[in-house]
Amino acid sequence: MPAYVMVNTRVSDPTRIQLYRDLAEQSVKQFGGTYLARGGHLRVLEGTYHPERMVLLEFPTLERAQAWYASDAYAEARRARAGIAEFEMVLVEGLPAPL
Repeated sequence: MPAYVMVNTRVSDPTRIQLYRDLAEQSVKQFGGTYLARGGHLRVLEGTYHPERMVLLEFPTLERAQAWYASDAYAEARRARAGIAEFEMVLVEGLPAPL
Protein backbone atom coordinates (compact mmCIF):
# COMPACT_ATOMS: atom_id res chain seq x y z
CA MET A 1 0.00 0.00 0.00
CA PRO A 2 1.24 3.51 -0.67
CA ALA A 3 2.11 5.86 2.15
CA TYR A 4 1.96 9.64 2.26
CA VAL A 5 4.05 12.19 4.09
CA MET A 6 2.29 15.51 4.69
CA VAL A 7 4.45 18.45 5.69
CA ASN A 8 3.61 21.98 6.81
CA THR A 9 6.65 24.23 6.56
CA ARG A 10 7.57 27.65 7.87
CA VAL A 11 10.73 29.02 6.29
CA SER A 12 12.62 31.97 7.71
CA ASP A 13 15.40 32.07 5.09
CA PRO A 14 14.08 31.44 1.56
CA THR A 15 17.56 31.62 0.03
CA ARG A 16 19.24 29.08 2.29
CA ILE A 17 16.32 26.63 2.17
CA GLN A 18 17.20 25.75 -1.44
CA LEU A 19 20.03 23.45 -0.30
CA TYR A 20 17.53 21.56 1.88
CA ARG A 21 15.12 21.25 -1.04
CA ASP A 22 17.80 19.88 -3.35
CA LEU A 23 19.03 17.35 -0.79
CA ALA A 24 15.50 16.34 0.21
CA GLU A 25 14.45 15.80 -3.40
CA GLN A 26 17.45 13.54 -4.03
CA SER A 27 16.73 11.53 -0.87
CA VAL A 28 13.03 11.13 -1.71
CA LYS A 29 13.92 9.71 -5.14
CA GLN A 30 16.37 7.23 -3.57
CA PHE A 31 13.49 5.64 -1.67
CA GLY A 32 11.00 5.58 -4.55
CA GLY A 33 9.08 8.63 -3.38
CA THR A 34 7.47 11.33 -5.49
CA TYR A 35 6.22 14.83 -4.80
CA LEU A 36 2.46 15.18 -5.33
CA ALA A 37 2.16 18.78 -4.10
CA ARG A 38 4.86 21.26 -3.25
CA GLY A 39 3.93 24.68 -1.95
CA GLY A 40 1.12 25.50 -4.35
CA HIS A 41 -1.93 27.62 -3.53
CA LEU A 42 -3.79 26.31 -0.51
CA ARG A 43 -7.11 27.13 1.08
CA VAL A 44 -8.47 25.97 4.44
CA LEU A 45 -11.92 24.50 3.82
CA GLU A 46 -12.87 23.67 7.41
CA GLY A 47 -11.43 23.94 10.88
CA THR A 48 -8.86 26.07 12.58
CA TYR A 49 -5.67 24.53 11.16
CA HIS A 50 -3.87 27.12 9.02
CA PRO A 51 -0.78 25.64 7.38
CA GLU A 52 1.67 28.01 5.71
CA ARG A 53 3.23 25.87 2.98
CA MET A 54 2.24 22.27 2.35
CA VAL A 55 4.20 19.47 0.74
CA LEU A 56 2.73 16.06 -0.02
CA LEU A 57 4.96 13.06 -0.78
CA GLU A 58 3.98 9.57 -1.88
CA PHE A 59 6.07 6.46 -1.21
CA PRO A 60 5.39 2.93 -2.46
CA THR A 61 4.98 1.60 1.11
CA LEU A 62 4.94 2.73 4.71
CA GLU A 63 8.25 0.92 5.24
CA ARG A 64 9.93 2.84 2.37
CA ALA A 65 8.68 6.14 3.80
CA GLN A 66 10.01 5.27 7.24
CA ALA A 67 13.34 4.16 5.76
CA TRP A 68 13.59 7.47 3.88
CA TYR A 69 12.95 9.49 7.04
CA ALA A 70 15.54 7.49 8.99
CA SER A 71 18.14 7.56 6.18
CA ASP A 72 21.51 9.28 6.25
CA ALA A 73 20.55 11.07 3.02
CA TYR A 74 17.52 12.71 4.61
CA ALA A 75 19.45 13.42 7.84
CA GLU A 76 21.83 15.51 5.73
CA ALA A 77 18.86 17.45 4.34
CA ARG A 78 17.46 18.00 7.85
CA ARG A 79 20.82 19.38 8.98
CA ALA A 80 20.74 21.81 6.03
CA ARG A 81 17.42 23.25 7.19
CA ALA A 82 18.36 23.54 10.87
CA GLY A 83 17.67 27.03 12.17
CA ILE A 84 16.01 28.26 8.98
CA ALA A 85 12.76 26.26 8.86
CA GLU A 86 10.21 24.59 11.10
CA PHE A 87 8.43 21.46 9.91
CA GLU A 88 5.33 19.59 11.04
CA MET A 89 5.39 16.19 9.36
CA VAL A 90 2.87 13.34 9.39
CA LEU A 91 3.13 9.87 7.84
CA VAL A 92 -0.08 8.07 6.91
CA GLU A 93 -0.60 4.75 5.18
CA GLY A 94 -2.81 4.92 2.11
CA LEU A 95 -5.47 2.57 0.81
CA PRO A 96 -4.73 -0.53 -1.24
CA ALA A 97 -4.93 -0.11 -5.01
CA PRO A 98 -8.32 -1.14 -6.44
CA LEU A 99 -8.43 -4.51 -8.18
